Amino acid sequence: METPTVLSLDGQIVPWEQGTVHVTSAAFKYGASVFEGLRGYWNQADQQLYVFRAPEHLHRLEYSQRFHRFDTIYDAATVSSHMVDLLRAMDCRSNVHIVTTAYLKGGANPGVTGPVGLAITAVERAAPDWVKNGVSAQVSSWMRVPDQAMPMRVKTTANYNNGRLAALQATADGYDAPLMLNARGKLSEGPGMCFIMIRDGKAVMPSITNDILESITRETIIKILREDMSIEVIERDIDRSELVAAEEAFFCGTAWEVTPITSIDRLTIGNGQPGPLTRQLQKHYFGICDGSIAKHAEWRLPIHDHRAR
Repeated sequence: METPTVLSLDGQIVPWEQGTVHVTSAAFKYGASVFEGLRGYWNQADQQLYVFRAPEHLHRLEYSQRFHRFDTIYDAATVSSHMVDLLRAMDCRSNVHIVTTAYLKGGANPGVTGPVGLAITAVERAAPDWVKNGVSAQVSSWMRVPDQAMPMRVKTTANYNNGRLAALQATADGYDAPLMLNARGKLSEGPGMCFIMIRDGKAVMPSITNDILESITRETIIKILREDMSIEVIERDIDRSELVAAEEAFFCGTAWEVTPITSIDRLTIGNGQPGPLTRQLQKHYFGICDGSIAKHAEWRLPIHDHRAR
């Protein structure tokens, strides 16, 4: 993965090295920033880069800014325009991971707002090996922060320190990824991805009232399972002890896409290999993302303007 040569900073395309923020800024000192991760998928036959569900992600970025009472709000249309400009300037012709970040520039005190900056980066990123091979998961001793303390449905960078502690513990203990319980002892999610299991042929997942992100990928998967695969979807509380009963399990999210879970706490899920329904879902999901499946064209934002060629 090569370092890009440019990024977008406050709507201007600048050299990568200029993508800096001062150490006294509220973004650096207090995590006073919000972000969205998006994926762009290259379709060789169409000679087109499709950004998946861009409006939904960028409207959530707008919501996160409003929740944090930023003085200046970068609306979805503005961020989308700057993102398209960057991807065209980079002439991206492979899968990319895009991050849009709105942040407080000034040295504000905690809870005080100030000038807002906008940074957009795009980095070439192929699907990691874990998407193919699956991962081992550990139920973490770190609790998912409850909504009344730090709401997980808001994508603020400070929230991710909670998941980072769980990820560090999982790595130290020899696992690939953690699963986190909430304050009620019910399953919540991974540090940056949602959890879904297959039990008795049904897809079961924690409801959005279990201190999870209202994930756009999760909502996409629900639609695919129900409408395209005729799989019943159930959103409810999940106990830790129930995880062993799963026939299949997987994480989902923009970064994690659809990643099989092959074991939890060193107890195998199914036969210890990515399950057949998960594989079927992966194939369909990626087909919709890159446009090789024509359905849901409204979810794909084409970047390259072929009329200009």
